[in-house]
Amino acid sequence: MSTEILSLSRAMNEGLRKAMEHDSKVVVMGEDVGRLGGVFRVTDGLQKDFGESRVIDTPLAESGIVGTAIGLALRGYRPVCEIQFDGFVFPAFNQITSQLAKMRLRSLGMLELPVVIRIPFGGGIGAAEHHSESPEAYFTHTGGLRVVACSNPSDAYTMIQQAISCPDPVILFEPKRRYWDKAPVDLDLSGAAPLGRAVVAREGEDVTLLAYGPMVKTCLEAAQADGSRSIEVVDIRSLSPLDEATVLSSVRKTGRCVVVHEAPVFSGYGAELAARVTERCFYDLEAPVLRVGGFSTPYPPSRLEDHYLPDLDRVLDAVDRTFAW
Repeated sequence: MSTEILSLSRAMNEGLRKAMEHDSKVVVMGEDVGRLGGVFRVTDGLQKDFGESRVIDTPLAESGIVGTAIGLALRGYRPVCEIQFDGFVFPAFNQITSQLAKMRLRSLGMLELPVVIRIPFGGGIGAAEHHSESPEAYFTHTGGLRVVACSNPSDAYTMIQQAISCPDPVILFEPKRRYWDKAPVDLDLSGAAPLGRAVVAREGEDVTLLAYGPMVKTCLEAAQADGSRSIEVVDIRSLSPLDEATVLSSVRKTGRCVVVHEAPVFSGYGAELAARVTERCFYDLEAPVLRVGGFSTPYPPSRLEDHYLPDLDRVLDAVDRTFAW
């Protein structure tokens, strides 16, 4: 087994490199992904090694990036699009939801669109609106898309390769505040969880924390900090389709559940998780499912983002409240 200590951004880079070496039809495209190597340097060195025909610097036109990727996929390529920041994806929203998500069903399965759209998402880097959004619920609401989120370097390395090999269009959310976190990565992919599988990141007995992306680390820190309770943390990983079996098994064991994400609580992805858990685990629950998330406001200026983003204290407060019933 070959293992290296990599940052999340470097693990994503290595995963892209391995996929490009394996399949000459894999092309990377986006704003500044080539010569610059991307704003977060995720594609650093790829254009130098694979050439400008496979690592393509595009105009600043997200609709054009995704539209071109759809055409390439129809001609047998496997495009990987980088959306520079989460809030920049909305000019491409129509291409994604009206075309990319629906063409396979529209063609009765005759056409496959193996397009991967990488979206750095979430806050925590001192950036303002359009650079710190959490738009995942828009895409999980759209049938025909796979929506996944990595939370650590190991998942970044495996998920990008799994997403590229998937015949369905995949939206891959990458937690930009975790790009510089380092951890061991198994470069042989042995034991990697499938693309659509949730994983138990920490075993516990008293309460389940459901999280994905940047909030997985926050929940793990909260579980470590609470010395009086045994807290289980489940990394959702696949937002759509949802791995219900892993989620429900955990909640049935603990009897309590808190859902955590950076997106606003109102109509956020956590609402679906809370509803599913309540419907399926009603007689196992000792308390209502609680949600911790952002507020129903535009993303605030950088000086205020620490008040907006869920932190360890807010997560532990919700855990305390689940035991007050």
